[in-house]
Amino acid sequence: MMKKLLEKLNIIPNSTLHQKLENEEALRRQVTALFGVLSSVHGADKLVLRAGKLEALNLMRSSDLTDRVIALQRIVFENPNITERPSKEQIPEILQEVEEALADMLARRSVEAELEAKVNEKMQERHEEYLQEIRTQLIKEKTGPENAQTLKKYAKLEKLEHIRLTGSTLELVRPQALDDIVGQEKGIRSLISKLASPFPQHVIIYGPPGVGKTTAARIALKEAAQLSSTPFAADAPFVEVDGTTLRWDPRDITNPLLGSVHDPIYQGARRDLADTAIPEPKPGLVTEAHGGVLFIDEIGELDPVLQNKLLKVLEDKRVQFDSPYFDPDDPNVPKYIKKLFEEGAPADFILVGATTRDPSEINPALRSRCAEVFFEPLVPQQVEQIVEGAAARLGVSIESGVAELIARYTVEGRKAVNVLSDAYGLLKYKEGKLNRELNVLGVQDVEEVLQMGRLHPYVRRKDRERSEVGRVNGLGVVGFLGSVIEIEAVAFPAAEKGKGRLRFNDTAGSMAKDSVFNAAAVFRRVTGQDLADFDVHINAVGGGRIDGPSAGIAIFLAVYSAVTAKPVPQWIGITGEISIQGRVKPVGGIVEKIFGARQAGLTHVLVPEENAPDVPNDTTEIQVTTVNTIEDVLALVFGEQIEKVS
Repeated sequence: MMKKLLEKLNIIPNSTLHQKLENEEALRRQVTALFGVLSSVHGADKLVLRAGKLEALNLMRSSDLTDRVIALQRIVFENPNITERPSKEQIPEILQEVEEALADMLARRSVEAELEAKVNEKMQERHEEYLQEIRTQLIKEKTGPENAQTLKKYAKLEKLEHIRLTGSTLELVRPQALDDIVGQEKGIRSLISKLASPFPQHVIIYGPPGVGKTTAARIALKEAAQLSSTPFAADAPFVEVDGTTLRWDPRDITNPLLGSVHDPIYQGARRDLADTAIPEPKPGLVTEAHGGVLFIDEIGELDPVLQNKLLKVLEDKRVQFDSPYFDPDDPNVPKYIKKLFEEGAPADFILVGATTRDPSEINPALRSRCAEVFFEPLVPQQVEQIVEGAAARLGVSIESGVAELIARYTVEGRKAVNVLSDAYGLLKYKEGKLNRELNVLGVQDVEEVLQMGRLHPYVRRKDRERSEVGRVNGLGVVGFLGSVIEIEAVAFPAAEKGKGRLRFNDTAGSMAKDSVFNAAAVFRRVTGQDLADFDVHINAVGGGRIDGPSAGIAIFLAVYSAVTAKPVPQWIGITGEISIQGRVKPVGGIVEKIFGARQAGLTHVLVPEENAPDVPNDTTEIQVTTVNTIEDVLALVFGEQIEKVS
């Protein structure tokens, strides 16, 4: 490139310099040519200014060859301190150095010019793109993001918004005040006392399904928020969630209860955060419930690990977030994200959990942080009251016997209302078919619904006024519902004395079998007879499993009645463990068992004396008697006192 440039400027190449330029005139022409190159590089005016700054202007205009060479050196090498005058023999060598310096300068200028051209080209492209974006944005602002398709879909949504159905039946018949909740007066008073305090407590509500736990919690918050001493605001949130549906990821990628942090690539619509690789915490339900109540239905079904995480939030009243993508020193992080990572999200709420499980099945750490409230099963009269109240809210008259019929088929208020709602819907269907108004919902409508739903009576009441040999009504409990366990026994003299067989159905469970052996020992102790002299078959009707030893007395009485042929009154229900010494030991579930006996139409219940504190005060329609020994039981059941056999 330098060679071509020198050729254009009539400069003789260095390779022939010593051969052809041996006189001073040739050197002068070469110096003049080099000044011409400098002038073309810098421009004439700038060359003069440059020479002036380097104190080379006078030397450049001098007629002396040596002065001009010194001026050339100062300008090319930008050094005003060059003062040494070269000899004529040194000038060719100096000019060669100047040429090389000029060659480097020209090469650099060429590259810079090429780069500058490309930069200008890119800048022009970006400028045009920027202008196009501005034009597009202006068009969008003027016309909006709408087009024919989007406007059509919007119109369809607007049309759907104007279509309204009436509220669901369950919403209509749902209790609106605490007084509307039937059969839970004690539980409601206990619940409202926990929430109405200036220092409200976390609560777990135990009880069977469909008795109003969720509704009571919702209304109790509203009642508490009206008090002057309450910490709840008038609009305190009530966040409801089902523990059985709460699913979370152990990597904390998703956690609807506590909140989670997504990787920046998953920011969704937040493109600005995704582009800058900034993670965004997603607060969960505990933050949504801040300042109010978080109600978790079926809290006993909540994942154990998630329960432990929830306990941590209850202690700290905050949720902490963490992410390897968070950089506290990044100036692009918005303030709210930085605050969430550094301080956490507020989660100061009152936890109200509801469960149909037994308290022993709930996490002990969770129980220790919560007050416990118990809702009772509903008796038939209460279910009838619920049906009548729901019918009043529906605005329909019901025939006499409808409430009683529904109460026979369920002990759940929710299911009772569902049956009534189905019968109401059937009534309206008949009105449409007959084209006339039917003012009364009848028993026949309910029976039709019960048949279509293949429902069966919850308790099949039997003749309780008679006595039977070898048949005893034991009492059991499943969840929060008590029931009657019919235990029967038959006894025949053994074919060979002392070699009788004792049989008990295997499905009843190992503890029930232990009760059979205990009963055999007590039988011999009480009667003086060896049960091995008889073939005895004991059966739990229906093949039901008996959990625990609470059927011990009932099994003994069945065997005793079968061997002695003494009938047992069928209006009596019995619960209690029997020791081999003949003592009646305490058992659990007394309240539920008394309820189950009342449901089944029993009028008298025998319970262990040590369970006396567990017997409720309002045992209406049923008599409860405590017993301490097997002799007490025999005296009450058979009306006779049996002497102990030593």
